[in-house]
Amino acid sequence: MGQVPLYDEMGADYDRFVDWEARLAFELPAIERLLHAAGARHVLDAACGTGQHAIALARRGYAVVGADLSEAMVARAAENAASAGVAVPFYRAGFGDLARHLTGPFDALLCLGHSLAHLLSAEAVEEALHDFARVLRPGGLVLIQNRNDERLLVEGNRFLPLSVHREGEREWLFFRFLDLAPDRIAFHMATFWRDANGWHQRISTTYHRPLRQAEMETMLWKAGFTEIAFYGSWGLEPFDPTSSPDLVAVARKGGVR
Repeated sequence: MGQVPLYDEMGADYDRFVDWEARLAFELPAIERLLHAAGARHVLDAACGTGQHAIALARRGYAVVGADLSEAMVARAAENAASAGVAVPFYRAGFGDLARHLTGPFDALLCLGHSLAHLLSAEAVEEALHDFARVLRPGGLVLIQNRNDERLLVEGNRFLPLSVHREGEREWLFFRFLDLAPDRIAFHMATFWRDANGWHQRISTTYHRPLRQAEMETMLWKAGFTEIAFYGSWGLEPFDPTSSPDLVAVARKGGVR
């Protein structure tokens, strides 16, 4: 199913932490290129967070459904869709439960933002990929984007860039750091915010299981996916475990289309 406490705690702040304008401008061209190549119009955004990708695709004419295990994220996503004036249904459903809660089949499924790494066993990842297959039509596209943990573990870079957000006199600082181990990565988010009463702080932790290309490929095959390809970023260049920032997996569900 996954882990939700950090994301429930961050529900109100997540959109302050991410520069969505820059992120969507960078990611959407590649996502749309892949969706177009697959003839996909009906899209499921699994682990949708605050719904920004789903909303952006809906604005471009796609029929999108969002799902997330965090109740706070789903609530924020619904608010964001209403503010954007688009009709995107959002459901509380985690990996392994999508087929039970959602009505498919979908033409494509997105799983972005290193979300799959929150599953802490190989068995849980395999079940999630089988769940993805169950909600897709034959020939449907799955697009999974993770951080390149192989490179991260070799380089040992524990500290991620500081993120700063301001609204009038209020200010937020988001500091992320990692504790690295070959089979488990602890992701810590320290949030500092200032209001009329001064500075406040909160620290939250979640855990990731490193996902490597070879394991991902085997699991995708076992779940019934074919035409598997790996890219190193949203530039869609070939994946290089030593230098790529991301591990982007693209595959099609087997069966008669």
